[in-house]
Amino acid sequence: MANIPYYEQKDRENTLHLREMIRELPPFCADFFRGIEPQTSSRTRIAYAYDLKVFFEFLKKENPALSAENIRDITLEQLDQIRAGDLEEYMEYLKYRYDDRNLEVVNKERGIMRKISSLKSFYNYFYRQERLKNNPAALIKLPKLHEKEIIRLDIDEVAMLLDEVENGDSLTKKQRDFHEKTQVRDLALMTLLLGTGIRVSECVGLDLTDVDFKNSGIRIHRKGGKEVTVYFGDEVQEALLEYMDQRRHMIPAEGHENALFLSLQMKRISVRSVENLVKKYARIVTPLKKITPHKLRSTYGTSLYQETGDIYLVADVLGHTDVNTTKKHYAALDEARRRSARDKVRLREEPTAVLPAEAVLTDEENE
Repeated sequence: MANIPYYEQKDRENTLHLREMIRELPPFCADFFRGIEPQTSSRTRIAYAYDLKVFFEFLKKENPALSAENIRDITLEQLDQIRAGDLEEYMEYLKYRYDDRNLEVVNKERGIMRKISSLKSFYNYFYRQERLKNNPAALIKLPKLHEKEIIRLDIDEVAMLLDEVENGDSLTKKQRDFHEKTQVRDLALMTLLLGTGIRVSECVGLDLTDVDFKNSGIRIHRKGGKEVTVYFGDEVQEALLEYMDQRRHMIPAEGHENALFLSLQMKRISVRSVENLVKKYARIVTPLKKITPHKLRSTYGTSLYQETGDIYLVADVLGHTDVNTTKKHYAALDEARRRSARDKVRLREEPTAVLPAEAVLTDEENE
């Protein structure tokens, strides 16, 4: 596996995992996953498989006509009997769970929306294939989402975070023991995330050959497998060069020879490890904000937009396929910019104030 790029290796792992999940679903589901494969990533298909399993478990548990059925034995003909009212009941099932007569919220708005969106895609596929006569999912409205506050680091918090990564002054004794071994790597990793806005999966997937110091760029693979170059500034370059000096003396575990960022076990660092790393340092600097690698990405996007005012540039650098995604995340900044424009254009010159005669001083008096 040593010569297989990280993103291809993860795709293979996801594909094998998806095949295992499909075996637990009705056989016709395999047709759905083959049909959507060209337009979706393996991670997206795994999410769909999980959501469909929840739906079929609901049918078996709550629908008397299907309670005796094994999930694998449910047919498309039986799905054709499902009506919009059944799916509305499913939405309530997703939100609440009764446990010892207590009502517990299981899924919030976004969790419900994702599961209903998955179901809509599922029904749409078989309806277009004319294998279902009814499409009750098309009659269901997605739950209204309340906009979440975009959490990001302020400029001074960014500086404090990097200072803490570099010095480790506020770490516990146990944490400082680890810090001595990982300080150079941690600083390079955090500086890279904050200085480029790349996703954590893109960061851990970097190989040694993906870094181009001559042109100050890194080669990453975006969602969908698109290969792009993201450029970095002097601060990122300085931190990366220092880490590369250390990386040359490391002996990676077999199969991890090409990985840029290594764990203490000399294996490619994992997404979970980076998430824990960010959480550890951010908790010290800003305990009231829940900072994740994605929040570092938002921090970079905010800084770039404030500096350039170019939403299309921000979308391109962050790898958003739809600029509306970017606009949604930075709408508050956009609104502030629009408000600041209200006094920039004057329609008529303000009249020059006329001073009373006694207030007009001679040149001599002004001196």
